[in-house]
Amino acid sequence: MPGLVPGNHVFRSQIKGVDGRARPAGQARGLKAHRHDVFGLGLMAKKRAPAKRLERSRSGDRHRADPTRNPGLPSPEALLEFLRANPEALGTREIARAFGLGSSDQPALRAMLRAVARSGELVRGGDRRFAAGASLPEMMPVERSGNDADGFPLVRPVSWPGPEEAPLFRLVESAAGEELPEGARVLARLIRRESGETEAEPVRRLDTPESRIVGVFRRTRDGGEVIPADRRDKSEYQVLGHDAAGLPEGELVVAEALPSRRFGGKRARIVERLGPADAPGSISRLTIAAFEIPSEFPHTVLAEAAAARPVDLTGRADLRDLALVTIDGEDARDFDDAVWAEADADPENRGGWHIVVAIADVGHYVQPGSALDCEAAHRGNSVYFPDRVVPMLPEALSNDLCSLKPDEDRACVAAHLWVDANGRKRRHRFERALMRSAARLTYEAVQAARDSQPGALLPLLPERLEALYGAFGALDRARRARGALELDLTEHRVVLDAERRPIAIVPRHRLDSHRLIEEFMILANVAAAEELEARHQPCMYRVHDAPAPEKLDALRDFLDELGIPGLALAKGQVIRPGLFNRVLEKARHTSEAPIINELVLRSQAQAVYSPNNIGHFGLALPRYAHFTSPIRRYADLVVHRALTAPAGRPPISGEPLAAIADHISMTERRAASAERAALDRYRATLLSAAIGTVYQARITGVAPFGFFVSLPESGADGLVPISTLPSDYYDHDPRKHRLVGRRSGRQFALGDAVTVRLAEADPIGGRLLFRLEGDSFAQPRFTGFRRGRGPHRRG
Repeated sequence: MPGLVPGNHVFRSQIKGVDGRARPAGQARGLKAHRHDVFGLGLMAKKRAPAKRLERSRSGDRHRADPTRNPGLPSPEALLEFLRANPEALGTREIARAFGLGSSDQPALRAMLRAVARSGELVRGGDRRFAAGASLPEMMPVERSGNDADGFPLVRPVSWPGPEEAPLFRLVESAAGEELPEGARVLARLIRRESGETEAEPVRRLDTPESRIVGVFRRTRDGGEVIPADRRDKSEYQVLGHDAAGLPEGELVVAEALPSRRFGGKRARIVERLGPADAPGSISRLTIAAFEIPSEFPHTVLAEAAAARPVDLTGRADLRDLALVTIDGEDARDFDDAVWAEADADPENRGGWHIVVAIADVGHYVQPGSALDCEAAHRGNSVYFPDRVVPMLPEALSNDLCSLKPDEDRACVAAHLWVDANGRKRRHRFERALMRSAARLTYEAVQAARDSQPGALLPLLPERLEALYGAFGALDRARRARGALELDLTEHRVVLDAERRPIAIVPRHRLDSHRLIEEFMILANVAAAEELEARHQPCMYRVHDAPAPEKLDALRDFLDELGIPGLALAKGQVIRPGLFNRVLEKARHTSEAPIINELVLRSQAQAVYSPNNIGHFGLALPRYAHFTSPIRRYADLVVHRALTAPAGRPPISGEPLAAIADHISMTERRAASAERAALDRYRATLLSAAIGTVYQARITGVAPFGFFVSLPESGADGLVPISTLPSDYYDHDPRKHRLVGRRSGRQFALGDAVTVRLAEADPIGGRLLFRLEGDSFAQPRFTGFRRGRGPHRRG
């Protein structure tokens, strides 16, 4: 990602994305596929046309461009150039008209668009419209990742900034004819065919092991060794005696891999000590180091933050008499949004509401090109762990001047929003203002007061609370009317003691007070996107593509196996979120409801940032941006600057804006992966004291090497290796997500209930291994939806 220029500066370094790809069976022993890793499913590559440039085929011969290609079609390069010049997503007919193509050319054009989209350079919207995606460089590092349906090797980018999961390219055999093993990395030249498909030609091998190792130190007779925390790295790195001097057993360390000798194991040198593995805070320290999350601010950044001063009323509206309140979790560390509502006094809007969403004016303190701006862009977002937060901005801003504390004057950007009785927005207005929060409230306290629970008191007049919930009721009706995706997923939180040690992991209960704030924020975000479009200014959109057809097929197969209808689509039918909602509603009161919600989530594309709008599929919105959290997200700061830019300051646009979008999408994925990894380590830490305990679990994933199970109480999940199953030869049926014993007919299928015993818990790697209890096997799944076929028996 060279040349990323947010504001007037360049990123100091490129941050690698987190590799979430599925590991091959041979490397998967003891691994766990995270149940929320829904974006790591590779797509099978289709048979391609010959390449445009001369290249070497598998047989060693050379061949030229495809002579059968429709000569009237534009080249893939011309197609991409045209779409990048258009900020809005375009349909096939519009593209055909632009290139003077007739209706007979449109099938070939659609095939080319789909081929280019598979390379990641196009983003396909839910209404079958296309927009420019990530640009492919001439060369990039790629990693060997399976084979296509024809047996040709595939590779995927090591780091990918574009939407959804990284694309898969067919690997063109090098002139040396070297066989690339699974997981090996090469620098590859990307070759675009005239059909629009992209292939990768190896240039040179890259070192497959990482030079930086984060793990735990163990004492040995020769000094010691480092056991990597990365569950994909099965190596053990020897640390020589003089480097191991003074290091205690169980110390968390960062090591640097040394050149390996011809004979002997791998070696490493300790470069940083992170403290004892069993010390409070060790899990978050280990995770921060493993994901290379910037955690220390440069002195220049801290100095700029310390020099910041409160604002006065100059150039701002005075909202200090408005009873704005913040509503956050009990453990919230920063308060960047406050809300207020009242019934609209306009007689033409009976039953309507006037809502104010006030957001901390971070853009006032973080100027483009400043040291603060460089560091905020470099980090991309804050990262939250159970015992600490790694903030995007120094605490002098994030926890003080930019935090909307009660009874203190704070600079804000206020969105005035007027909606009708059904929650449809009538108009909006943005202004810079000075506010004073009337109270710092929590979700639990607000909900208790709303439900009139005994002893529930709020420092807020009852009519103000009533107005907030009245406005929420209107917005909730609007959400249901437009058919936004309604997933019911359980989140968990870690409970810590006074010394910050984990004592429990419990579900987070979703309250109406949570949904109230969500709907207020969504409304403000929509208004921000519409305002920038109305001003004809570039916008940092938050886009969410429609599900890929391949993922829909997999979900449909599973639902058909259960006998749950609802995903049948006519040819050419545009998929809508309401289609998934109907499936979820049918499964709501069944034992399969949790796994069906998980699978619907896995079938979805990943939301990303982009200057090209394709809409937000999950929210069922034609345009959407992030505006409400500039303390913790750089994307929101970009939108704030566009909304408050003084006359004469040109907005950031074009390639610099696209580069920022790619970068912050990647840092967001890194933060989410780090937060999940930390939660897995907390779960493994707690369960390490429960080895041998028997649990009721449910199968959440099936692979050739075993199946994954989840414990409903804590959300912990781990692997049941195939080698531990009752004696048989098990065939993996990927379409029906099950393992089937050839001799016994015993089956283990996705969604099945099983009894398991905890066999191993690795707190450092966050891994859990289970064994099937006794000679039991999976219990039959819920049969209420089976279409008259009677009980579904196992074995």
